Amino acid sequence: MAQWRSPARGQQTVPPGRRLFVFVILLLTAGTLLARRLGYKVGGNVVVRCRKGHLFTTIWIPGASLKAVRLGWARLQRCPVGKHWTLVTPVKDTDLSDEQRTQATGYHDVRIP
Repeated sequence: MAQWRSPARGQQTVPPGRRLFVFVILLLTAGTLLARRLGYKVGGNVVVRCRKGHLFTTIWIPGASLKAVRLGWARLQRCPVGKHWTLVTPVKDTDLSDEQRTQATGYHDVRIP
């Protein structure tokens, strides 16, 4: 295992931990931008669908979650419509009718990410 050494006089280096942090932030940013380009409105209040088909809104911040277990693109969290634990995934805004959008905004889970 390589050991981090202090730089020689006049040289500046970035600690490995900082490099990893920057890499993770860039990866999350790229994922968010890609998801938005594909039509998903991640990064705030998002309409999601549970495995039983219920629609509701939740706060979806890539890389952060206090109320759900992140499993890649899906999350395991409580559905406020059916009152059950389930996998939820974001829904493209263009895939929703006005009625579905209204229905989803009527149900919101816990207001923490």
